[in-house]
This record gives sequence, structure tokens and C-alpha cells, in this order.
Amino acid sequence: MNIYEYFLMFIIYAMIGWVVEVLNSLIVHKKFVNRGFLIGPYCPIYGIGGVLITIFLKSYSHSPITLFVMAVFICGILEYLTSYLMEKLFNARWWDYTNQKYNINGRICLETLSAFGLLGCVVIYLTNPLLYKLFNLLTYTPLKIISITLFTIFIIDLFVSIKIISNFKIATVEFRYKDSTEEITKKVKEMLYTKSPFTKRLMQAFPNLKAVILNIKNELKKTKLELKVTKKNLKKTQKKLKKLEKKGKTK
Repeated sequence: MNIYEYFLMFIIYAMIGWVVEVLNSLIVHKKFVNRGFLIGPYCPIYGIGGVLITIFLKSYSHSPITLFVMAVFICGILEYLTSYLMEKLFNARWWDYTNQKYNINGRICLETLSAFGLLGCVVIYLTNPLLYKLFNLLTYTPLKIISITLFTIFIIDLFVSIKIISNFKIATVEFRYKDSTEEITKKVKEMLYTKSPFTKRLMQAFPNLKAVILNIKNELKKTKLELKVTKKNLKKTQKKLKKLEKKGKTK
């Protein structure tokens, strides 16, 4: 495999990981939460894990048990180090297993490590063979173009996300020692939609824009109410017409 194929593999596993995390949040908490560190729909830790398993564990494919144990070991180290570094950098945690049994500092726990062991087997025995077939369908040039395009998008997302998260400090003990992904997601949305340079420039260029938007919203509400009243009046008129028609027929 070349570097472009490894990067595509990274992105694919990162996106699969994001989908898994979001679905888990929907099932457990009944709501959507962007579980990724970045703005886009990917969790880099899953991408890194998938690539590391591919590089270091493909030689253990003959032994599922050894593969499982090694996947647990690699993913456990990756998850612990990622949690530690992100907490040191941003004073926040994107996951916390303090309430889970057999956890180490809330960063890793036996339950998730077992799942990662199974995912390691899935990567080697199921998804990687499919990815190899997919990569073989692409010639070098389109593979390179796709990889470079996705890499550019990913790097932009990375810098923007770091910039946004660095702009607000999550320094309280409450945030630092619990899973604060939902709070971070809300802050990121707020920064993106209300405090971004583009929004500020737009508001400076059009100082009355907020008032205009509010007026438009109010007008839309009024229009909706008027439509409802009009529909009711139409129904009443139709009923009266039907009654008049019936009376005319009886005469």
C-alpha cells in the first residue's frame, strides 16, 4: 500500500467511527451529538487505530486470539494517550469512563477495550479486504487526486477546529473531569455561527441586518397566521355553499 491508500483508509475508518459514536449517542441518549473533535463527520482516533492495526497486526491474521489481544493493547494505548493529550491541551475530555467498571483514570475501560479487540478482528478479516478491492479499482492518478483533496479538507477542518476550541477555555473542574463533548459541540456551533470572522464582517457591513431578519421572521409568522385564518374562512364558505346547493336541489 502507498501513502495515498493509507490516508484514504484513515479517512474511511474515521468516518465509520464517527457514525458508530453518533448512533450510540442516539440509542443511549436519544439525541444527536457530534462525537468528533473536528467539525466534519469523522473521529480521527478511529482512523489512526484502523491504520495502526493494519500496519502492525496483519501478520497476526492466522491467529484470531492473538489478533484480538494485540488490538486491545494497541487501541488501549492509543485511547489513553489521546485522552491525556487532549485534556492537557484543551482542559476537556471527549469521553470519560469513570462510572464504568475496570477503568484506568476514566480514560480507558475493559468494556470499550473488548469492543476495540473485536473491531480489530473486523478490520483485518472483513473491512480491509473490501478496502483493498476498492483501492485496486482506482488507478494511481484518481487515487492521488481524491487523497490530496480529502487531505486538504481535513487539514483545514483541523486548523479551524483547533482555533475555535482554543478560543474558549474549558477550565472548570466540572468540564475537565467529565465527558464534555456535548458542551464543546454547542460552543463550537456558537463560535461558527455567531462569532466567526465572516459573521462579524457581515454584521459590520450591514448593521441593521439583525433587525431586518427579525422583521422578516415576524412577517412570515403573520403570513402563516393569515393563511390559517383564510383556510378556515374557505372551509366555512365551502360548507355554506354545500348547504345552499342542497337546499336548491330539494326545492
